[in-house]
Amino acid sequence: MLKARGVLRHCALALMLVGTALPLTAGTASAQSSEIRYVVNNEAVTSYDIQRRAAFLRLQNRRGNVQELATQEMIDQAVRNAEVKRMRIRISDDQVAAAYERFAKSNNMSPAQMDQVLSQTGVTKGHFRDFIRAQMSWSQVLASKSGASPSAGGRISEQEAVRQMLQQGGNKPTATEYMLQQVIFVVPASERRSKLGTRKREAEAMRQRFRSCDSTREFARGLLDVTVRDLGRVLDPELPPEWAKQIKATKSGGATGVRETERGVEFIGVCSAREVSDDRAATMVLQSQQGAAGGNEATDKLSENLTKELRAKAHIVRR
Repeated sequence: MLKARGVLRHCALALMLVGTALPLTAGTASAQSSEIRYVVNNEAVTSYDIQRRAAFLRLQNRRGNVQELATQEMIDQAVRNAEVKRMRIRISDDQVAAAYERFAKSNNMSPAQMDQVLSQTGVTKGHFRDFIRAQMSWSQVLASKSGASPSAGGRISEQEAVRQMLQQGGNKPTATEYMLQQVIFVVPASERRSKLGTRKREAEAMRQRFRSCDSTREFARGLLDVTVRDLGRVLDPELPPEWAKQIKATKSGGATGVRETERGVEFIGVCSAREVSDDRAATMVLQSQQGAAGGNEATDKLSENLTKELRAKAHIVRR
């Protein structure tokens, strides 16, 4: 099984190549009659699922019996999904959409362009989003498992962070804690072409008037389809990658520049920012350092072992 990050790197390169090579007239892979091939812990794995995963593997230039590899990957995904459900982990549609948009932008594509490429290659937007959701939820399973056993890799507990801190001389690492507010000027997909420019100007006008998070809702009250969300306290290592640079460059009481997103046009208000050095901050800083130092290798091993363990206990029926 390829590691998740490796999968996405391979896919990213392939998407860039495919995006420039495929003609615009290429047809979407048709959803042929779908048959249930396996039932894994009461979750069906269909022939259509396997076909989409096989197309995804070809996009990554995977070698070997791609159909069999796709079958085994879909069984593994169903096994993991059962554990995700057992642990009551839920990844929201907004989280999946944001990850999809980030991936598209990292390949210099708009989400609509990536939709087209995934359709042309037979992967489909729906299958790729399901893959993203499965990876995000599985990473939370691994974080939970490794948090209980720091030596296994991945996330570390606050107790482990304090222990490492003491080993390093007793000084707790500091992190910047932000209080953030998200402002979304909603643009429906069907109206994006006609309204995006206007909404962007409206968002920019509100951003320039932004002085504190206390008055945001008052400003938004007279505007149509504007959503204000309090994101609460967020530590520096937890900042979303696509916003991190702008947030760090914004002073307290200010707002980032506006960005086009799948939801419409957005900006982030920085309500406050302060340096903290409590145990949670120490944990986050040490986790980010651990990840930079190659902690992902241990997480990949944990993923492989846990999948094997869950698969051995799973109820898998071939149809």
